[in-house]
Amino acid sequence: MSWQLMSFVILGLVLLGGFAWYERSRPPSQVVALVGALAALAIAGRIAFAAFPNVKPTTDIVVFAGYALGGAPGFAVGAFTALGSNLWFGQGPWTPWQMTAWGLCGVLGALLAFGTRNAGRFTLAATCGFAAIFYGALMNFSLMAPYGGDLSWRKFWFYEGQAVAFEVAHFTANVVLALVAGPAMVRMLTRFRERFEWRRDPAPAARSTADRGLGGALRSGGVAALLLVLLAAVFTPAAHASAAEEADSAGRALHWLEAQQRPSGGFAADSGREPGAEITSWAMIAIASMGRNPLDVTKDGKTPVDFLRSHSDEIKDAGDVARTILSLEAAGSDPRQFGGENLVARLLAQRRQNGSYQGWPATSAYAVLALRAAGANDATAATVSWLRKVQGKDGGWGNEPGDPSTPEVTGAVLQVLTPGSDASARALGYLRDAKRPNGGFAPGNNLEANAQATAWAIQGLLAAGKDPASFGPGKSSLAYLRDLQATDGHFLQAPGQEASPVWVTADVMVPLAGAHLPIPAPPREPKPASTPNAHSSPSSSSGGVPPSSVLPSSPPPAAVPPSSSGKDPLEVLEQFEGEEGSGGPAASSSPSGKGGGAGGKPPGGAAGGQIPSEAISPAPLPETPLPSEASGKPASESTEGNSSTAGAIVLGLLTGCVLFALGLAVRKGWMRWRYGL
Repeated sequence: MSWQLMSFVILGLVLLGGFAWYERSRPPSQVVALVGALAALAIAGRIAFAAFPNVKPTTDIVVFAGYALGGAPGFAVGAFTALGSNLWFGQGPWTPWQMTAWGLCGVLGALLAFGTRNAGRFTLAATCGFAAIFYGALMNFSLMAPYGGDLSWRKFWFYEGQAVAFEVAHFTANVVLALVAGPAMVRMLTRFRERFEWRRDPAPAARSTADRGLGGALRSGGVAALLLVLLAAVFTPAAHASAAEEADSAGRALHWLEAQQRPSGGFAADSGREPGAEITSWAMIAIASMGRNPLDVTKDGKTPVDFLRSHSDEIKDAGDVARTILSLEAAGSDPRQFGGENLVARLLAQRRQNGSYQGWPATSAYAVLALRAAGANDATAATVSWLRKVQGKDGGWGNEPGDPSTPEVTGAVLQVLTPGSDASARALGYLRDAKRPNGGFAPGNNLEANAQATAWAIQGLLAAGKDPASFGPGKSSLAYLRDLQATDGHFLQAPGQEASPVWVTADVMVPLAGAHLPIPAPPREPKPASTPNAHSSPSSSSGGVPPSSVLPSSPPPAAVPPSSSGKDPLEVLEQFEGEEGSGGPAASSSPSGKGGGAGGKPPGGAAGGQIPSEAISPAPLPETPLPSEASGKPASESTEGNSSTAGAIVLGLLTGCVLFALGLAVRKGWMRWRYGL
């Protein structure tokens, strides 16, 4: 068998394998339609720029399709693009090579999605540039394989040298297009895909019956009075059913989490890992948010506070210290007397000259919350001022100043801000735009929603006085979290995705309880009357709030401890926008590492529902609009921005047709001028 024939056999196997992969993935009709639309857009782009050799958006579109939709759809878009566009440019032995090359570019985009969870503008541009080089190299090799001759590196590099100008044009065009339109197109494709990813809501029968009755009334076109009567008849039963479901969800989550405690008193991220201070602290905060003091949760006589004391060596950076202070305060233990060390003083010593902690918004927000929990409000002004200075143009915060905003970091910082302030209103506007139609929030623009990002965003909404069930367009964020709960009570990271269940469940329990940071310490459980020395102070060794004679049904509402001066400096900073606080010049040092601590960046997920009616009473939402809402500062909550995907695709196709007409006119003019044709 000749090499020419062998090369086409290999190409045929690759193409058959790619199409079989696409078919076996059983894409829904929406994906099939989107693959066809993207292939048409790529074809139009190739034809429109026919007058400009190798300057075409085709490769970028294929890479974006693979990144947003997956490897199989990305391969299909690339292969169909080559086959379809050659109806204009001519079919030949080069067609299967182009189909394979562009199909593999789609697979390259899918590999990028596996490699990085939040590809930025420059990452997309670098990938598209590499795709241009890969495509050119494969096509140059195709000149050697079908036509025989010397199959050597020398000949290959000869072809590469001859094609340098074309490769540079292809590379430059890909990079420029990715820098200009890459993130927007990927975001559009991701949102379109998420719109047809749905699942049935396992609502109680009573709720389903009520929904069907209301839907029938609406479809019947009855008069307004009849609709109002029906609404009044079904609203109360549905609300009671929802409350019962939420109470059951919260109770099962708390029961499951307590069962994960180890004999040492600590908690681990999952059953296969050793317990650590980070996960133990998150578990303590979650347990306290449900109205149960962590000191009352023991295993073999050991409490979570005992575990933290014995593992104090794991408390290293500012994020670790802030998280530990929050968990100790949630248990009623004094962080100023923790194993002979004053954690509050240690945290203040790690503050930079510009007021930040580690230079990260998330760590800085945790530090402010921890200092407030410890009653050190006066020490937070410079940090709050720095957070306001580094707020993104879109109203959110990212992992570092200048990074793309993420809902979980924005949710963490939102718990620091005064409700109704300009900074808070801008942050709420960002969260409205970031909310997905399914009710969830994603850790990045190009990623799917998950439990932990949604949980942290909900905490920010609760701190700002918003109801997560009705905030913004789309489905309820609380309902999104409840849908992720497994039968045993723990929460999944995302639909069908299991990851660090203890961590995820702990994170989701806080918004599930209608709470946000900092969490006040619930009262201790009363000791049995027959126990000797029942009135001795239980906090003498472990700390905690003294038990009351009767365990109250709900903890006291979360509150920020007053400062020694009697006035929170944050209120002054937030009310007067012109004042920038007392932060000094930016520190020149940079963090030694990223993401290592619990506070450096909020966890990527957690799931949750809502507060159980008989366990905890969430802070009441304001009955009157906040000042920022009255002035119209927050972004609109209409769904118009989320309903433009189809329009954007149609607009892209129309733009491609216009560009095609312009390119064709330029080509005809050039042919007439150059050759007189």
